[in-house]
Amino acid sequence: MTDMPDDSATLLRLLSTAGSAVFLDFDGTLVDLAPTPDGVRVAPGVIEALALLAERHGGALALISGRPIVQIDAMLAPLTLPVAGVHGVERRGADGRFTVAATPEVAPVLARAQALAARYPGLLVEQKRGAVALHYRLAPELEQLCLQEMTAAVQACPGVLLLHGKMVLEAKPAATDKGGAIAAFMQEAPFAGRRPVFAGDDTTDEAGFVFVQQAGGQGVKVGNGPSAAALRLASPGALRAALLAASVSPTSKE
Repeated sequence: MTDMPDDSATLLRLLSTAGSAVFLDFDGTLVDLAPTPDGVRVAPGVIEALALLAERHGGALALISGRPIVQIDAMLAPLTLPVAGVHGVERRGADGRFTVAATPEVAPVLARAQALAARYPGLLVEQKRGAVALHYRLAPELEQLCLQEMTAAVQACPGVLLLHGKMVLEAKPAATDKGGAIAAFMQEAPFAGRRPVFAGDDTTDEAGFVFVQQAGGQGVKVGNGPSAAALRLASPGALRAALLAASVSPTSKE
């Protein structure tokens, strides 16, 4: 078995280069995954490093998450960053303007997921704006049953796409994804005209990797598994180390 490539030095250079626009996923990238969504913790020094790095890039640092924006804000308080939540359904620009995309009806998916979770206590249903996530991390043996139920539910809901992430199945609007969210940021100040760098860990981040690399930037896959990202880091810890180093290193020009 070969060792996983470690592109930490390359990422540090990108994060330290003037003219970069930095985009980061949250769960599994900035923070370690936890058994439940509310169990994650932000490591010491990360909020301060994000604030410093955002300042050095003129505010061109945003989080691109499947979580609702309100959860991101609570975990990073008192820091408030530009952020896209629910895979781009919600978005707050650097100017503070909040936009919400139109979403299809997901009530039938929610009802089916809740009925399944009522039968199996190890399952957790997370309701978001226009999306429903079914977590089975505490009951991995139920993966196939969850996939069967969620697939059937989504097929009955036009405009809804099912994503299979790390121990989670998420029904979300087909018309929005993380690539589109990053593209929207790149049309606005202070991101416009910069080279995008996006780090993520899961299948939900692949659209973001594809967009930034087509735009002349770099995708960074955190962890193992196939990916369109050109760069690779072993773990969220490796990403945090690069962020902390970049926040105090001299800014360079390409």
